[in-house]
Amino acid sequence: MRTGRIARGDIKTAPCLLDLALLQPDPDDANSLRPVPPAVALAQRLHPIEREIRDRRRDSLELSEAFEPFLAISAQNPASTHAITVLEGFDPINAALNLATAECHTEMLTIQPGGARPSLELTEALERDQPLTDRGVRIRTLYQHTVRHSRGTLAYVDLLKAGKVEVRTLEELFERLIIFDRTVAFIPASDDRQVALELRHPGLVDYLIKVFEQLWHRAVPLQEEVTYQHTRGGISGVQRTIAQLLIEGHVDEAIARRLGMNVRTCRAHIAKLASTLGSGSRAQLGFLIARSGILEDEGA
Repeated sequence: MRTGRIARGDIKTAPCLLDLALLQPDPDDANSLRPVPPAVALAQRLHPIEREIRDRRRDSLELSEAFEPFLAISAQNPASTHAITVLEGFDPINAALNLATAECHTEMLTIQPGGARPSLELTEALERDQPLTDRGVRIRTLYQHTVRHSRGTLAYVDLLKAGKVEVRTLEELFERLIIFDRTVAFIPASDDRQVALELRHPGLVDYLIKVFEQLWHRAVPLQEEVTYQHTRGGISGVQRTIAQLLIEGHVDEAIARRLGMNVRTCRAHIAKLASTLGSGSRAQLGFLIARSGILEDEGA
């Protein structure tokens, strides 16, 4: 190259020089190549890039012009918040809950089924709820009767400011529910609770509030003792509920989950039912429950 040319045979060691158009045929020697002047080589490399930039700029201008009428409409009528947002995974769910908690200023309504909550879950709930009570937000929570025997849950309630938190319990609850400021609600959308729905549609949120208020009206304040009335034969209200669920075809695990108790406790109640009604088998127990009339007992 010091001579201003390179033999065609030597170019095999650096084919990229040809690929990049940095060499051109030598007009004085058919077997040689000469380097392209740097200014020319640079212009050849820049030209397609500049052309692409011009094309992209033209496309962006055309897109802007096409969307201009829609942007004008959007400015006049701002888009409403998504009525339903699907949250997948614990991290997105917790992030959405944390944001809603931070923005809550008046009231939080919660339904927490399933009996005693794990200590880690209670710790996370305390960290999330304590700032709410500190700024005067009212919290109303529904648990199942079984949490009355949970030291962790009772300690969680005691740690929050008195008067700002009200807790009531019911024998049976449906799924988990959290409502902030009567404007946004969260419900699970899968059995493993790894998918949740964030609801902001006023109609949906109002409906869930009415469901909560109906359950709240029927529930017993945590500081009051639950009175268990008995049917004929000494069958308790809990056992009567279990009898109803057995008749409906639920298995022991499902019944325990719905009543917020462990399976062993549930089976102990079933054994008491069987003993009281004189049943020797699960199939016979269902028949005896139906025949006994305990599910129609008004005193239950």
